[in-house]
Amino acid sequence: MKTTYTDIVNQNYIGSAENPVSTNEILKRANEERLTPSAQNRERVLFLGIDVQQDFMDEGALGVPGAKKDVERMTRFIYENMNQISNIAVSIDTHTPHQIFHPCWWIDENGQHPAPCTVITLADLDAGAYQAVINPQASREYVKHLEQDAKKALCIWPYHCLQGTAGAALENQFANMIYFHSVAKRAVVQRLVKGQDPMSEMYGIIRPEYDTKGYINMDFLNKLERFDKVIIAGEAKSHCVLESIRQILEHYAARPEVTKKVYILEDCMSPIPGYEEATARTFEEFRKNYHVSLVRSTDRIL
Repeated sequence: MKTTYTDIVNQNYIGSAENPVSTNEILKRANEERLTPSAQNRERVLFLGIDVQQDFMDEGALGVPGAKKDVERMTRFIYENMNQISNIAVSIDTHTPHQIFHPCWWIDENGQHPAPCTVITLADLDAGAYQAVINPQASREYVKHLEQDAKKALCIWPYHCLQGTAGAALENQFANMIYFHSVAKRAVVQRLVKGQDPMSEMYGIIRPEYDTKGYINMDFLNKLERFDKVIIAGEAKSHCVLESIRQILEHYAARPEVTKKVYILEDCMSPIPGYEEATARTFEEFRKNYHVSLVRSTDRIL
């Protein structure tokens, strides 16, 4: 390509709210490239970026240590495989303050909102240690079913990815690269907005952790099986990336011809501190049980 990596990505501004790269200029350059249009790619390759957003960068509201370096590696991967990647999809975590996993939803026995990273269990609710100030009965049922069905306790997260704020935006330099690809390859970026239900956490892109409506993103699942390779990166490895992969693999558990198409870029994702060992074990289980490929962005996979 005539356009260089540094024409598209300014590494010094990864994670910054300021973007010194002109979107109009780089998209003009993208339009001048003569790449194979996506529809003409013989091998169908999807790059799936999970929650590559400002609030998940190292210093963001829910910062993941290592996220900025992850963005550098994933943007280089996209650039170096620009012609081979036929399509890109991204998930966008989107919230409001009043959601069940945010502090203002709950108060403790002293009337104080819980601090971020507080874990609230059904036993805590029954003991009166915490109570919901919004939809208390439904909130209790959610915590109960989260523990019974998803085998998880409710974690209270810092306010993050609030709709309309800078923190909810795609990381700027990542956005530069995926939109450059979109124009150069004539392929619309698919955006998967998730996390808007106030009564449920939604780590994965396919379904909430627990809800009463039974929502499943069948449209995206059906699209996935049409690709020859699905390459996954993003944040955080221990939560939204892990659950997204788990949901995809569980849906296609009886179809190994689909699950073996999944490639996980392990050097383009980082875990939330404290979850490293459990995350590593789960990813190894994915490899053994579903035959996914755990790779690095420098491996030759395309």
